[in-house]
Amino acid sequence: MKLTQITARDIPDAWFQAINAVVNDGFEYKIDRGSYQGSKRRELDFVTIQIEYPGTKPLVPDIPAHLGLIPPASEEYVQDYLKYLMTSEKQENEQYTYGEFLEPQLFEVIRMYKEDGLMTNQACMAVCDTNSIYLEDPPCLRQVDTRVRYGKLHFYVYFRSWDLWGGFPANLAGLQMMKEFMASEIGVDDGEIIAVSKGLHLYEYAWPLANIRLGRK
Repeated sequence: MKLTQITARDIPDAWFQAINAVVNDGFEYKIDRGSYQGSKRRELDFVTIQIEYPGTKPLVPDIPAHLGLIPPASEEYVQDYLKYLMTSEKQENEQYTYGEFLEPQLFEVIRMYKEDGLMTNQACMAVCDTNSIYLEDPPCLRQVDTRVRYGKLHFYVYFRSWDLWGGFPANLAGLQMMKEFMASEIGVDDGEIIAVSKGLHLYEYAWPLANIRLGRK
C-alpha cells in the first residue's frame, strides 16, 4: 500500500496536486460494483490532503481558458450544494443527503463548543447509519470531525470513495462554507481542512481531461 501526502495552500491547489498524484501513481482497475460499473478507475491507495488556507477565494478551481475545459464546479453550484450539506431537505429521487445526517449534529457541535468548552475530542459528526451499507450507492463522505485549536476551527473529513473530477471541488468548497458558518457561530477563526480517503479516484472518462489540465498530451 502506498500512502500519499499532499500539502496545499487552497482548494484549487489541492485539486491540481491530487490530479497529478492520481495520474502518476493511481492504481488502475475495473469496477465490479459501484458508479460506472464495468468501467475503470485510477485510484490512490490512501491519501492525506492538508489544506492550509481553504477559505482562499475562489473556492472552486479556475481552469485557464486556453485549455478548453469546463470547470468541474461553479460558485453557483456550490451555493446549491451547501443546502445538500446543511439541511435535511431531500428530493424524491434521492436515497439520502449528507444534510439529513449533518444538520442535527452540526448545531449540537456548535452548542458543545459554546457551552461545554473548546477543549474536547467529542465533536465528531457521522454521515451514515446502520442501514447505509444496504443502499445501492452508500454515502461517500462518512465523517466530519472537528477540532478547535490555536483559536481556529479545523475540519478532518473522511471519504470512503471520492470522485476527484466531479466531486472533490464542490465537496470541499461546500464543507469550507459550512466550516466558516460554524466557526462564526462558535466565535473562533476559520482553520484548516485535512481530508483523507482510501478511494480518491479518476474515472476512465476523466483521464484525458486530467491530462489536459496537467498540460500533457
